[in-house]
Amino acid sequence: MSKKTNKGQIGVTTENIFPVIKQFLYSDHEIFLREIVANAVDATEKLKALASSGEFKEETGDLKVVIELDEKKKILKVSDSGIGMTAEEVDRYINQIAFSSAGEFLEKYKDQIGSIIGHFGLGFYSAFMVSRKVTIDTLSWKEGEKAVRWSCDGSPEYEMGESDRKERGTTITLYLDDDSAEYAEKSRIEGLLGKYCKFMPVPIVFGKEQEWKDGKYVDTDKDKIINNIEPLWTKAPSELKEEDYKAFYKALYPMNEDPLFYIHLNVDYPFNLTGILYFPKIKERVAIDRNKISLYCNRMFVTDHVDNIVPDFMTLLHGVIDSPDIPLNVSRSYLQSDENVKKISTYITKKVADRLEEIFKEQRPDLEKKWDNLKLFIEYGMLSDEKFCDRALKFALLKNTDGKFFSFDEYKAAIDGQQTDKDKKVVCLYATSVEDQYRFIEDAKNKGYDVLLFDCELDAHYVNLLERKMEGCRFARVDSDSVERLIPKEERVKLEMAEDARYDLENLFKAVLPEGNDYYVEGDNLGENEPAILITQNEFMRRYREMSALGGGMNFYGEMPESYNITVNMENPLVAMILDAEKSAVAPQGELPPEADKDASEEDKKAAREAREAVRNAHRADIEAFAKGNEALRQIVDIALLSNGMLKGKALSDFIERSRKVVSDAYLKKD
Repeated sequence: MSKKTNKGQIGVTTENIFPVIKQFLYSDHEIFLREIVANAVDATEKLKALASSGEFKEETGDLKVVIELDEKKKILKVSDSGIGMTAEEVDRYINQIAFSSAGEFLEKYKDQIGSIIGHFGLGFYSAFMVSRKVTIDTLSWKEGEKAVRWSCDGSPEYEMGESDRKERGTTITLYLDDDSAEYAEKSRIEGLLGKYCKFMPVPIVFGKEQEWKDGKYVDTDKDKIINNIEPLWTKAPSELKEEDYKAFYKALYPMNEDPLFYIHLNVDYPFNLTGILYFPKIKERVAIDRNKISLYCNRMFVTDHVDNIVPDFMTLLHGVIDSPDIPLNVSRSYLQSDENVKKISTYITKKVADRLEEIFKEQRPDLEKKWDNLKLFIEYGMLSDEKFCDRALKFALLKNTDGKFFSFDEYKAAIDGQQTDKDKKVVCLYATSVEDQYRFIEDAKNKGYDVLLFDCELDAHYVNLLERKMEGCRFARVDSDSVERLIPKEERVKLEMAEDARYDLENLFKAVLPEGNDYYVEGDNLGENEPAILITQNEFMRRYREMSALGGGMNFYGEMPESYNITVNMENPLVAMILDAEKSAVAPQGELPPEADKDASEEDKKAAREAREAVRNAHRADIEAFAKGNEALRQIVDIALLSNGMLKGKALSDFIERSRKVVSDAYLKKD
């Protein structure tokens, strides 16, 4: 057949349009396959629309997109039997990329850079990112039109003439360049089709189904369709059952356990959005699985990095979001600034809150059962999104150390009165570990108090949030003070001690406490049957140190040494015995030399200070010598350290040996 071939130049004055496409429109070369297949799907969908309207009166035939790969020749073909193109349409959509220069193009469309892909032939031109040559063979659905062949080697010049094609539709042939040899591998193409095209609405064929025969897999005559043309989110929720949602989740994430709950998104105003989001079971909260939400535009995969597209806490969810209002550009910074994306983000947050409130009202036992796997998500959302937080106050739960659940209002009502302090504040006590803080929890329960369990990584921040949101309440960790002082009912009279006695007490106990921490030693009357020493941490300081460790910006607190309050129970008989022994063994501090007169010289002032300090140091050295030689003192301090998980290494070994000796001596003397 004689063919007339025309040569021409693509309608751009820039030296080459292709670097522009590579640099500014696509962040990854593999996008080319998505774009070429999407064009084929669009052409097929348009033919369906023409047939449905009656404008196309012939048989549509078997509508599908076929991908063929010749691995040896490095040739990739994408064929469809859609509407095809006329010579005029090829010239308009492929040749006339109507930009005077790359610079003008970028300046003119910088605000819409994500939405212009697919227009002016740019989707098609992504093929040149991986090809040394691209050809188009196309035959329009319109009666009387001739088949057209177009060819270009990646320069602005092209050739265009008649084609041998007999069937309606289009075939794009990519002659892959050497730098893109990876795309001539069957496994690579299978992976890309699975990633980008598995939910497109037209059957996509790549190769043949296989069967096991004579000890190996062989091709059958049946086409291998790689996509699901009716994904679950495209169906009405009324048509679906719980099993359908679970099966779809398993198809998306084969290795995961069943999700906790799901949300079916379906809205057509003021924007179009469908999808299904799942609350995954978080087994190990330290290893949170992010980037499991796939973003689609008309079933075409866009990205699975939805951070900065949906609120940050939503990235803990799994599932699919599909919207034609999401631009196809894969730049997350662009998506983040797009107004439609912002509206969608707000809507999704609202729908998630709606669903959780619905579960709280209608399936509360199920919510309580799954709360431990859900609360990290809820807390994260409340801490990072003010609107979600306000909604979550209605459905978030509190769990106590006995495993009982309460809403915020229920809990406040349950402890009001019994746990109301002298300032009319309802005090919510909490523990971070039932095992580690067992004694403190039991002391609180014996007092008639309830104790919440806050064992989530975010709870240091969360407690601060709850104090702001739960009016008239404050939170105190159960081991932050003695049970008598956790919820003071009246003004407490502080134990009066002479300055010399306080000085001696402080140095006596600091002498046998581990180095590297700050200790604030005080004496108090806790009762003769109470422990000799109570070691606690200031609620404020401890909480802000934990927030700093979680990246809360409190670096000042994070860099400070650990500080502990050492409360010595002056009514404990052992303490009284040790203090009596100390008084007998250590002479009282002598009278301090007088301070220098204010008019004295600096040298005299310095000498006076050094003389006073020498007396103090000598007295402190006597106290420290007594402390280190007094086994009873070391024993009661080590018991207090042990109960707080602070006794380690050599100190723990010494304590065990000392305890063994005490027990052995006691039993031997008894016998």
